Amino acid sequence: MHESKLVITILGSAGGLARSLLTLLNKASTNHHDPIHQKIYHSTIHLIDNKQRPLDYYKSICPDLIQQLRIHQIDLKDTIILRNFLKRSHTSIVIDVSLADTVEMLDCCNQLGVHYVNSALENIYLDDHPFDNKGFPLIERLRFFEKYKDDYCNLKAIVCSGMNPGVVQWMALELMNKHPNEQPLACFIVENDTSFFKNKTAANTNVIYTTWSPECFLKLATQSYPMYMNHKTPLFLYEHTFDLEFKVTLGDKKFHGCLLPHEDCYTLCRQFDIEGGYFYKVNDHTINLIQNNLDHPDKIWKLDRKVLDPLESPLGGEDLVGVLLVYPDKERYMYNVVANDFAYDQLKTNATYFQAACGLYAAFAVLINDAIENGVYYVDELLVKTDNHYGQYLSYYMTDFVYGENPQTDGLLLDRMKNLRSS
Repeated sequence: MHESKLVITILGSAGGLARSLLTLLNKASTNHHDPIHQKIYHSTIHLIDNKQRPLDYYKSICPDLIQQLRIHQIDLKDTIILRNFLKRSHTSIVIDVSLADTVEMLDCCNQLGVHYVNSALENIYLDDHPFDNKGFPLIERLRFFEKYKDDYCNLKAIVCSGMNPGVVQWMALELMNKHPNEQPLACFIVENDTSFFKNKTAANTNVIYTTWSPECFLKLATQSYPMYMNHKTPLFLYEHTFDLEFKVTLGDKKFHGCLLPHEDCYTLCRQFDIEGGYFYKVNDHTINLIQNNLDHPDKIWKLDRKVLDPLESPLGGEDLVGVLLVYPDKERYMYNVVANDFAYDQLKTNATYFQAACGLYAAFAVLINDAIENGVYYVDELLVKTDNHYGQYLSYYMTDFVYGENPQTDGLLLDRMKNLRSS
């Protein structure tokens, strides 16, 4: 891609993750050593949202890019308008952090040969018909997407490259590649997010607080059965997600997380035929609110929901995300932990959005810098099937990773499980 020809279109530009990504791109535009500096410096960036913000909003986020920005208000459900816009603007690459349908966005890009990256899979039909796939929204989203995934051969696309999914697959391969002669029995994606207001009085009692989309979180937490992978097969536990806890040990860090269905476990464990699951612990305020209403999930959805935003009130705590490889007699782990103070200092965002923005940045850099074959890749597929510098790009801003080994193991997934109602 020629430097002067790079035209970027960002979908969902008014959201929190887009804000973090734009701040990161602004850093790249002023840093001559940044891997994407020259291409960003000479680019045009189109910002699209169905509820667009004024240009002054973006000026406070990415002041050094303001002359390169063009703002537009488009409903992404109208794919004809979007496709015509991409063609008319000579867009080279789409960064999708919206809630638009992933397959429809890929259709538009594939027809025009426009490269594409996103942070998660979205499916408008399934979202509009939640009772048709109650208990299984994530796996149905994946199954639908994979009907079409291999048909897109006129573009380069990396899907699901945030922190998790995304960076965690890179961590898992990094850890496995350090010990190539030892095959793990399982790989667990682990997250302990302690982010919350420094001033506890800033929290309202009956509000669900998360560091990313509360609606997406609640779909996993209250409308999904706990899912894990075994023998390349997704398996489900017929329980409330927040009735179960699973033990995680990372050296001197220990916590219990609930089991949520997640794209990274599905793709990674299918790739390597190992057991896997995603153990997630969110802030205690939100956990207690959900557990107190588990028998009445409709009440949970009637509660107010908010993203923890440091621009509204300072945040404390941190987000720890990593992988835990299980062997017959030991465990190895790798994780990244970002404090909210650091995330605010770097990107004026929370820790979760900082991590996700780094994953998006890495995938974006691969698409504009590396010569990979056409096709649609999950991050683990990208790492296994192509010659790329994903880890190098990622590590430019996400610099601190902790490696360690537990001299014993807590076992496979069911060995770690505790049912809170029966205990």
